[in-house]
Amino acid sequence: MQLTLYPFELKFKHTFTISRKSKDVQPLLVVKLEQDGLSGLGETADNSYYNMTVPRLMEDINAHRDLIEGYTLDTPEELWKTLFPLFKDNLFALCAIDLAAHDLYAKKQGKKLYEVWGLDISHNPMTDYTIGIDTVENMVNKLKEFPWPIYKIKLGTKEDIAIIEELRKHTNAVFRVDANCAWGVEETLRNAAAFKSLGVEFIEQPMPAADIAGMKRVYEQSALPLIADESCITEADVALCKGLFHGINIKLTKCGGITPARRMIAEAKQLGMQVMTGSMNESTVGTSAVAHLLPYLDYVDMDGPLLLAEDTADGVKIVDGRIIYADRPGTGALLR
Repeated sequence: MQLTLYPFELKFKHTFTISRKSKDVQPLLVVKLEQDGLSGLGETADNSYYNMTVPRLMEDINAHRDLIEGYTLDTPEELWKTLFPLFKDNLFALCAIDLAAHDLYAKKQGKKLYEVWGLDISHNPMTDYTIGIDTVENMVNKLKEFPWPIYKIKLGTKEDIAIIEELRKHTNAVFRVDANCAWGVEETLRNAAAFKSLGVEFIEQPMPAADIAGMKRVYEQSALPLIADESCITEADVALCKGLFHGINIKLTKCGGITPARRMIAEAKQLGMQVMTGSMNESTVGTSAVAHLLPYLDYVDMDGPLLLAEDTADGVKIVDGRIIYADRPGTGALLR
């Protein structure tokens, strides 16, 4: 295989703020794998919370370039198994390679990726659209600027209940709330009780992942379902979330790609938990890959391209929450 790396820095339409940081630019890395006249694309995101930068991602991939380029792709799963011991400390990099391998593998069969898996896309969930933390006035303006059937509202302020009360005045859309670890036990329980009557569907990662005892109490008393994010990074975390959360949010970048994500989905469902995949503000390359997992999912947050002012590729389209696949084999992503 031939390996090519494409670093990008894409601007957001608006400053993107969550409980722990703000950013105006999203650095990303796109990986291309070529074999037998075909190519596959994968993507991973820079993320300071996990100490992942594009230079580090490129350095770690280039360190194993000879092995990757000397590999003849049979299945993505076999490639992932071969590379995992080398990338176990950088699953973000492994994700990009794995997504590219899945795209290439499906193209070799002349099929869309979900067709390779034999999935039915007729009941796919719709994606939400994220409203980052801002002044209440600006959050209302963002909501009005982008009418949508489902919103994910980033919270973690002293005025969280007031924010949801004000946003509710301007739309009948479903709300999902993401606190990104910002709350404590009492605050979570108080907010959940208030949000239930305000059309909030669930709360994502209300408290720090380390507060297991607190999450157990919240799980037992919360008025709303709870979805793990920072508490569910890799495959080993799925079983640990049972009894603390009602579902898990799988980020392909964090777990190492589609290969482990599919195993995580199967395990979570076996444990009776709901499953979601989330965005790390990927462009259309990574988002097009996520789209093929939709038939497996209860919820999805794949709004990265909607939040960015720039993009890397053509691929899946998102219209009023619905995902429309590109009429191309593989994941459908085509680098611009």
